[in-house]
Amino acid sequence: MSKVLRLTALVASVAAFAISATEAAAAPVSATSNATARARILQPLVLKSTANLDLGIIVLAGAGPYTATVSLDRANTFNCDGGSGNVVCSGTHTRASYNVAGTNNQNVTIASGPVTMSDGAGHNLTLTPDHNTTVLLTNSGAPGTDFWVGGSISVPSTTFDGVYTGTFALTADYQ
Repeated sequence: MSKVLRLTALVASVAAFAISATEAAAAPVSATSNATARARILQPLVLKSTANLDLGIIVLAGAGPYTATVSLDRANTFNCDGGSGNVVCSGTHTRASYNVAGTNNQNVTIASGPVTMSDGAGHNLTLTPDHNTTVLLTNSGAPGTDFWVGGSISVPSTTFDGVYTGTFALTADYQ
């Protein structure tokens, strides 16, 4: 190969190397990508009691010892110890009623614990509430969505007479 040809090939190789080195050096050292920000705003929940639970009058009738169960479920079905004859129930029985208001079409979790019912003289019964664990809000704000709470108590034959009362502690939270 001639000197001129070798020199031309050398110059071409150096030029090609310089161009490729410049392109590599010009590559970006950072990258950009987009993400979406999101926030869901819900109205505050308002939980209101609209009617109280009343299991009526319970008369201890059978010879003891026994424990009777008296209940009124959230669907308004009353049970006086399955008709055992150990107790006789009378009077009016009503389920508790609640109203919850918030954002339309949202599920709300309803929670409670047992309710201690006292006669005021140191004697207690425990009521186990019966309610839905979730409620779907069917409209926004007022009038809200109604739901019902029933409950059951176990009444031993040794229960002292009196009027037993207690207070529900229900909570409502968005799911």
